[in-house]
Amino acid sequence: MGGSRVFNIYCDESCHLENDGIPVMALGAVFCEAHVVRKLSERIRDLKAKYGLSSGFEAKWTKISPAKAEFYLALVNLYLADDRLRFRGLVVPNKQILRHDDFDRSHDDWYYKMYFKMLRPIFTATHQYRIYLDVKDTRGGPRIRKLRNILANGHQDFDRECVVRVQQVRSHESELLQLADVLTAALGYANRSLAGSSAKSAVVARLRARLGSDALSQTSRLEAVKFSLLVWQTHEVAG
Repeated sequence: MGGSRVFNIYCDESCHLENDGIPVMALGAVFCEAHVVRKLSERIRDLKAKYGLSSGFEAKWTKISPAKAEFYLALVNLYLADDRLRFRGLVVPNKQILRHDDFDRSHDDWYYKMYFKMLRPIFTATHQYRIYLDVKDTRGGPRIRKLRNILANGHQDFDRECVVRVQQVRSHESELLQLADVLTAALGYANRSLAGSSAKSAVVARLRARLGSDALSQTSRLEAVKFSLLVWQTHEVAG
């Protein structure tokens, strides 16, 4: 599998705001080679039709309910069964203990550092990467530019030959971004030890059953390919 290839990376985040009152933060990325995106998207749309949903239905963690549980379990099965789809995640167990002021940084600075830590293992110098994030707020433009600069400079990609694109897209227009939403939120749900939704708990249980009981809560081994996770621990102590 030599030569340069192009990969699409679809990113999402869960509980990333500084003062949302939730300790756990999760970042996640679904990625695959660019030339298979259309076929994979069609497979997900076909799955929606199979379960009586419209092709325009937006799969989201917040929409998981007992009535749609079978569809979401099938979506997870699709990810698990297709070797072309991979996932990379990062979990911060407790962002509330961070002391940003003591380290002369903002929460945003730290947030971009976490994004870099999550994505860095995906990058290989000989390949090209196009990164897509969900449109979440009006700060999208500056956010995208800063993230691209950090990713490119951190990878010493000063000519932007590796990280060729960082772009916002609307999640209802991208099936793979929807998949990233579901997997990233499942990661956050599992690490918050939530159990209020039987349908969401079933999705988490399906992932654990196939990936391993500790796969959603422990840093993966270096050789992990299908599902790779970093549980980021800080040495900072709240003062």
